Amino acid sequence: MKLLDGIRVLDLTNVLAGPFATLHLALAGAEVIKIENPIDGDLARKLGIVTEYNKKLMGTSFLAQNANKKSLTLNMKFEEGKEIFRKIIKTADVIVENFRPGVMARLGFSYEKLCEINPKIIYCAISGFGQTGPDAFKPAYDQIIQGLSGVMAVNGDERLNPLRAGFPVCDTIGGVNAAFAIMGALYFREKTGEGQCIDVAMLDSIMPYMGWVAANLLIGGQQPALMGNDNFTAAPSGTFSTKDGYINIAANKQEQWHDLCDILGVSDLKGDPRFKERDTRKKNRKELTPLIEEKLKEKETKYWAEVLNAKGIPSGEILSLEEALNQPQIKHRETLKTINTPGIGDIPLFNLTAKFNKTTAEVETPPPTLGQHTEQLLSEFGYSDEEMKSFKEKGIV
Repeated sequence: MKLLDGIRVLDLTNVLAGPFATLHLALAGAEVIKIENPIDGDLARKLGIVTEYNKKLMGTSFLAQNANKKSLTLNMKFEEGKEIFRKIIKTADVIVENFRPGVMARLGFSYEKLCEINPKIIYCAISGFGQTGPDAFKPAYDQIIQGLSGVMAVNGDERLNPLRAGFPVCDTIGGVNAAFAIMGALYFREKTGEGQCIDVAMLDSIMPYMGWVAANLLIGGQQPALMGNDNFTAAPSGTFSTKDGYINIAANKQEQWHDLCDILGVSDLKGDPRFKERDTRKKNRKELTPLIEEKLKEKETKYWAEVLNAKGIPSGEILSLEEALNQPQIKHRETLKTINTPGIGDIPLFNLTAKFNKTTAEVETPPPTLGQHTEQLLSEFGYSDEEMKSFKEKGIV
């Protein structure tokens, strides 16, 4: 069996944070039914770098987040659409949505109403700021949350700041947080028989991920320093120049520092008062870095990475995204799986990256075309061919 065998999730989400949450549930084996508007579905269907795919409503942004899901089109502005949704709710375990607060209530499906239909339902609402509070009704995208969370303020250096992360980190972290919360709520329901409402905010979700930086300020009273590619916890720890490029080195332990000095042929630095102790090295990193780079520039990055790692000093090349995706370790771990997608061809998609020794959690079916499973699902819910034809004519599905 799979981790979430027998769990049915109704996915009313769009674009990224919500679909990323339900993707994790789908990869873990839940039946995720993506409920989309009949006209053009999830906005992500039109987002991506390949115009041809966008026109097919299968944009790369959609493909990345929606494997293993089913697509049911449904217009809940019609009473017939609402009735179909009520029937589906009775069979569901989880509902996930990422509308602005209040939208579901206006449709007639507040958490209280959903509980009347299905008392054991787990309802997860994902939004930028949460369902309550002074900012609850403000619109939010990842870029906005990166700015409001302090993420952009702690990135970069004195030459480039503020600086956003190079991918939508707040959206994806919000999705992971929601998936984690839903799994916890499912476990709670298993023990008690009770469902519950989950309120996930992207702003809340990203803040704890800055734990060490935040703790230095909240507990130690130290403002974050703009250190670019240097690691504030230790020295030498960061990015350094080599003969042919750059290398990351994290000599965070005292013995690693000593070994690094010996390998580079600068053993005298171990006794230098500026560098002898961890905290003094951190204060004098600007003097230390040129001394290390002078030696590192004598050989190529690959050489140093092999030599340093062999001695137990964490180090590594700085790969391009393409190199990273194709490195042997990623292939060995089967982080990506190629799946044939009708109308597009073979595409690589990410599996669930946690590895379980008793259950599979991987891509099994391609992202669905818009409404691909509508007839199949409506038939399961007891609707006749004549009723489905009528729904299509009215624009309900």
